[in-house]
Amino acid sequence: MQDTNSIIANEKIDTHKLSRAKKIITELYNELPDYIARGHGPFLAAIYDADGNLITKTANSVITDTCSHNHAEMNAIRAAEEKLRTYDLSSHNLSLYVTAEPCIMCLGGIMWSGIRAVFFGVPSRAVESITGFDEGFKPDWTDEFKRRNITVYGNIEPERGESVLHDYMTQNRIVYKPKRD
Repeated sequence: MQDTNSIIANEKIDTHKLSRAKKIITELYNELPDYIARGHGPFLAAIYDADGNLITKTANSVITDTCSHNHAEMNAIRAAEEKLRTYDLSSHNLSLYVTAEPCIMCLGGIMWSGIRAVFFGVPSRAVESITGFDEGFKPDWTDEFKRRNITVYGNIEPERGESVLHDYMTQNRIVYKPKRD
């Protein structure tokens, strides 16, 4: 069992929320290799309502859709908005669960969508170290989310997620990033 001292949180840790997040993120880690085998990127996101009902689950589809902003989080937000027929998800009290810390683009999408809570697995520093992907400049983002009443818990069961990322890299999969020559 993971020690709560390693958890990143912008509120006092609620063990019920953390337990639920560990269960969901572990399920996402377990499903992720199947998505990767179908050509998706190494990240998976799910959105649940406050009653624990799954609203949507989506993978990163940057490569499969040839679209740089089709990260798992952005795909999940778009799918939830379509399903709930609104651009403002705030009244639905939704939580986003994702296998890795959101990048700078996804943080903006989360903030503007009305998502109320974010739970993530692998922290950005590990994602960058393993894959070389540039997560972007995100100073104090968890505090900024707290100021906007968005709860954040992270570094949830990261070892399993790191293992999936290592496998992805070992398979010589594409790590998409713009050339900056």
